[in-house]
Amino acid sequence: MIVRFGYVAMSTVVKNASPSKTMTYKTFSSLSDREAAVRRLELIGADNLHNTLRLLRHNEANDIKVYRFSSKLLPLATHDALYDWNPYAALKDQFQEVGDFVKQHGMRVSFHPDHFMVLSTPRPEVLHSSLRDLRHHVAMLEAMGLDGRAKNNIHVGGAYGDKLSAAERFRENVTALPDSIKNRLTFENDDKTFNALETLELCEALGIPMVLDIHHQWVNNEGEQPVDLWPRIQRTWQSPHAQADSPSSDPLPPKIHASSPKSASDPRGHADHVLAQPLLDFLRAIAPATKRVDVMLEAKQKDGALFMLMEDLRQYEGDGVQFLSEASVRIQP
Repeated sequence: MIVRFGYVAMSTVVKNASPSKTMTYKTFSSLSDREAAVRRLELIGADNLHNTLRLLRHNEANDIKVYRFSSKLLPLATHDALYDWNPYAALKDQFQEVGDFVKQHGMRVSFHPDHFMVLSTPRPEVLHSSLRDLRHHVAMLEAMGLDGRAKNNIHVGGAYGDKLSAAERFRENVTALPDSIKNRLTFENDDKTFNALETLELCEALGIPMVLDIHHQWVNNEGEQPVDLWPRIQRTWQSPHAQADSPSSDPLPPKIHASSPKSASDPRGHADHVLAQPLLDFLRAIAPATKRVDVMLEAKQKDGALFMLMEDLRQYEGDGVQFLSEASVRIQP
């Protein structure tokens, strides 16, 4: 089984390369010249996209093929007061440069919209803002010229005192989405509400691929083991929505999230780094029935944690672990 490792948004290795610089609406509204204020937003967005490209070049230099974009590339892009602003057109060249680099180097990229993007909500105004945010993420991927392999990963959302009703609202709202949005969706189990089994059942019902978070599953489960769910999870990656717009010769492999608990008192929090042994145990368990899998590391040290994990995995080289690059390995069944 071939395993590629990636990280989230920011680098702790590359200096002064934040892709998440922002401007508050308070600052924006305090500027008397609205046109000049919008230009400032565009300059911030251009700088964020430039730093994203710097990080992608850093990733390529280190054989990192899996990366999650920052959701904060465009400050205030979904704010009600900026309904007439089209940042995707204004920053067309910058978006295209990022997308071209991704395609040229065969990278797997994604977004993870913020926690306020909730499709299980009973409140129409929250659903409205959630759908707007989801459309925004799709628009950024389209501005990059990326096909349906570039996904938006979301959680199911809150239970609001009635998990069955919340799940049904989620199903109805996802079903109503156009394919242009559904084809880019993945669902992830969370650490408090919708566990791996419940999320998997929604993925199966809606034909959406599931991203298994093995840390979330550890702190929120019904007693099932992630390995036992894996055959069903893996099949969700064969659905039409999973492979939409993907060349048949290059189907997307399943994807998981991995992190380690911050501490015994904060088991849900993410540690600075990822412990190698628990992750390797899981990867070895799924290897006999899995050809490829991509692992997104959700550690506080970002790419620094990825480099440390690879160093830690070196001790298993020759013991069923073969290094293929600086950020990928082959796990022998």
